[in-house]
Amino acid sequence: MPNSAPVEASPSAATVRTRPRALLAMHRDLAARLISADTMARMVELADLDPELVIDDFSSPEGAAALASAEVIISSWGCPPLTDTVLAAAPELRAVLHAAGSVKHHITDACWDRGLGITSAAYANALPVAEFTVAAVLFSNKPVLRLAADYRARRAPHDWQAGYAEVGNYRRTVGIVGASRIGRRVLELLAPYDFELLLHDPYVTADQAASMGAELVSMDELCTRSDVLSVHAPELPETRHLVDARRIALLPDGATLINTSRGSLIDQDALTAELVTGRIHAVLDVTVPETLPADSPLYDLPNVLLTPHIAGSLGGELHRMAAAAADELARYTEGLPFAHPVTREEIARTA
Repeated sequence: MPNSAPVEASPSAATVRTRPRALLAMHRDLAARLISADTMARMVELADLDPELVIDDFSSPEGAAALASAEVIISSWGCPPLTDTVLAAAPELRAVLHAAGSVKHHITDACWDRGLGITSAAYANALPVAEFTVAAVLFSNKPVLRLAADYRARRAPHDWQAGYAEVGNYRRTVGIVGASRIGRRVLELLAPYDFELLLHDPYVTADQAASMGAELVSMDELCTRSDVLSVHAPELPETRHLVDARRIALLPDGATLINTSRGSLIDQDALTAELVTGRIHAVLDVTVPETLPADSPLYDLPNVLLTPHIAGSLGGELHRMAAAAADELARYTEGLPFAHPVTREEIARTA
């Protein structure tokens, strides 16, 4: 196919090629942790891929040489932006298979203009986030960390039923902000429990929410009614401080706010001020900045569980994302449509 011809978003049977030339583009030290031996062997079988070559700079001589013949880029965290200049040096490039979540940091308008096929393993990364969230919901309603600290301090018999008579997961109300991949998966995982599930998402109808097992409500009503409120909306200009001081004040006494999305969605100063009073609780996997200053009170508050952005794929969970990219590579070589394509239209509304 001439280099000037438009590139299809996903290959057709007429354009199938045997073992396309593929290139790994990500942090150099990431590939060994991201891609298991079995998945790497599968990728090498599917494509002409050098498993030892990992590019994190397309302008380097090594990167430029690899780009010149690459038909497929298998990207992940640390992939440099695919700008006009980069694409000009990659005349054979037809697809970018992202073995991670968001593609916003490296997929540019030039990629869409070129017609590249783009896929993402966001669905695979959503699974551990949803699992983390469900665990946080269950441990929040039945305050395991607070109970454990109480037990550690007492070190003696105590009437726990009398002391914690109002806790538990039975018939509690859980509010979900955003019917994203993660938000939908959280609702699915919470369905078997005895919860009342609420959802706020401006792009979802009441019938669609009901099909997910949730009642569609306004953002203010979600805050007012939720024993646990979990944030799963994308980071967009219109979602900045979506949970602001006024809405934080609407949360019931003793409620828990969970954020595994992005720190900017919550007014952190207002949340910190409220948490210092002890009125509500929080599980925060994301903050602004990503690593808080050493003197932040959030580190030491007994009503806050603070984690370093690890709800997503961690350790062996990384392998699921690489396996997802390998599945898309197999579909590409077979001339099949991608299972998890990313489109120009949807990227503006996703994380």
